[in-house]
Amino acid sequence: MTSLRIFVIGGLMSYRALFGWLKPGILIPTLVFTPICQILLFAYIGRSAGVGDDEFYVIGNALNYAAIPCLFAMSFTIEGERQGGTLGIVLTTPARRLPLFLGRALPVVVNGWAVAMIGVVGGALLLDVHIPGGAWPSIVLAVVVTSASCTGLGLAMGAVTLRVRQGSTIANVVFCVLLVFSGVNVAQSDLPGWMAAVGDWLPLTHGIQAARLLADGSGLGAVDGLLLRETGIGLLYTVAGLALLRFFEDESRRSASLDRV
Repeated sequence: MTSLRIFVIGGLMSYRALFGWLKPGILIPTLVFTPICQILLFAYIGRSAGVGDDEFYVIGNALNYAAIPCLFAMSFTIEGERQGGTLGIVLTTPARRLPLFLGRALPVVVNGWAVAMIGVVGGALLLDVHIPGGAWPSIVLAVVVTSASCTGLGLAMGAVTLRVRQGSTIANVVFCVLLVFSGVNVAQSDLPGWMAAVGDWLPLTHGIQAARLLADGSGLGAVDGLLLRETGIGLLYTVAGLALLRFFEDESRRSASLDRV
């Protein structure tokens, strides 16, 4: 019961501390208007170049923008504790690390899912993209899986901020890597071989492919392999993030560098 309370209540408190100070006039444009603008930008570039169709860019860029809260918020929940001088207090508690950090990930997954769905729905309405009504439940599931996968990467990035300053810089670089290597605006089959190989090991790649197939009318059974791969990649980064957190925590105790910024 204690672990459950840490997982649910601790995660919500951490999320509120992360975003509670932001005014709606800042938060809403960042998480709502910006992804719509990115979708429109690349959709009209695609129209001018005669490459792809509007649906291709709506799905790709909407899911890509789930990475913003998933990467930044997840890494900042750890880096923010360090910069605020409260990380030591958090880590000296007897609370189990698994519910402590995974609980912080749950609201982030929901946030990433909401941003991506706003992008999909808003982009489809603005660009008059037709997505079959029966495909929406499966697309919702694909977005959840993709958001969770990105949050796993964000957890690994957060662990790195125990040793590296300016996690926002890392998050910006990783976001751009996902934009280029994950088939967001260029189909993975059209990327150079080495780039496609890198994309196979990144979040978003298989989730975007699955969502595009679903939007084209494919059933959930046709994309279950892609969603399983996306889930596996997310779990891989999550396990790596938890292992790095444990390693850097132990190293920080030995070197008295936990709060060094």
